[in-house]
Amino acid sequence: MTSVRVRPEERLSVASRLVIEGGRPIHGTVEIGGAKNAALPIIAACLLTDEWCIISNVPDIEDIHTMAAAMRALGAEVNFLSRQEVAIRAANLRTWRTPEELARRMRASFLLVGPLLTRFGRAEAPHPGGCALGVRPVNVDVRGFEDMGASISYQDGYYVASATRLQGTQLYLDYPSHTGTENLLMAACLARGTTVIKHASMEPEVVDLARFLARMGARIHGAGSPFITVEGVDRLRGANYRVMPDRLAAGTYAVAGVISRGEVTVAHVIPEHLDAVTHKLREAGAYVHEEQDRITVGWRQPLTAVEIQAIAYPGFPTDLQAAFGALLTQARGTSIIHERVFENRFVYAAELRKMGAEIKVTGQTARIQGITPLHGAHVRATDIRSGAALVLAALAAEGTTTIDDTYHIDRGYDSLVPTLAALGACIRRE
Repeated sequence: MTSVRVRPEERLSVASRLVIEGGRPIHGTVEIGGAKNAALPIIAACLLTDEWCIISNVPDIEDIHTMAAAMRALGAEVNFLSRQEVAIRAANLRTWRTPEELARRMRASFLLVGPLLTRFGRAEAPHPGGCALGVRPVNVDVRGFEDMGASISYQDGYYVASATRLQGTQLYLDYPSHTGTENLLMAACLARGTTVIKHASMEPEVVDLARFLARMGARIHGAGSPFITVEGVDRLRGANYRVMPDRLAAGTYAVAGVISRGEVTVAHVIPEHLDAVTHKLREAGAYVHEEQDRITVGWRQPLTAVEIQAIAYPGFPTDLQAAFGALLTQARGTSIIHERVFENRFVYAAELRKMGAEIKVTGQTARIQGITPLHGAHVRATDIRSGAALVLAALAAEGTTTIDDTYHIDRGYDSLVPTLAALGACIRRE
């Protein structure tokens, strides 16, 4: 197999589109980089200290550059030492107000509130934007801050939060929101006393944030379980940290190997993080071989239908159900996907139907009939993961597929186009 090392693409125009010629099996090894959903809260956590933090294995994607711009707007020093390493110091902030134009680009912008509120006693942020996956309230974060003693109001489109010093307390989350857990986890680090977060998110990215905070001097116990305990400290120090590998990118490339009828090895991964994904791939009939830090996935025989429940970790990841929606068009029988996290996650189904897919969506459940021959079409990415699903479907389709609004894909995937091209896909950007 060929080992793929790609050069970074130039910064991309939001008007770009992808053109993919389908029907070519892809083969090779992809070295997986850092996780977007871990790097974003870790960058935000650098606001908790006035010392330098150096974060490596950071993906070179639009969301990272948006977060860097938001940090700079607050007054933090942000210097990219390379395309995957950044040095940050928040010593002399000039404002506690996140710019609306940047906050509207992604939901992760709200992660700046917890660090600002606990260190400076003040934070202002608009309701965050990002992928249109349905109602995505920040009530878990806001209610938690209020329970810790903050005063929060909503004025002229901004949440305005203030507190003399946050107080440790018992927090119960209505649902295990990963951004809510991360925000409250960061806020608790400098709070007075002990905070217990119950019904916390168990996502690996939350654990990665907790490890970075511990490197800074935070006292955290139970990350990765539904109960996280944080003993507040008076000060945190700077730290160096390497971001965990991106399990969602790994899962996407693994599915690419199967749907194209080829074989792909995803290297530098933590196989345990992909247990739910590899289990369903095996159940569908794909070839899966795991080693210490890599997983090889490929086509060996016609796939068979499976049933999937997309739910919080350690369940099947909602961020990969669209990829499986594309894959299951190539599985014999009727596959069923139940979405338990976002009510609008199935918006990609309409785009896949343009390519010949037979998908019926009822409420939070999709029924996918296969095996369905896919054909090239003109489609549109509506969010990060739906865009990836369309790329995967295009690899399996006969003819040419054109995908518009690819800036969504660029928000979440580092060098997707040259990586797939190096694996043998016929893909280009216009």
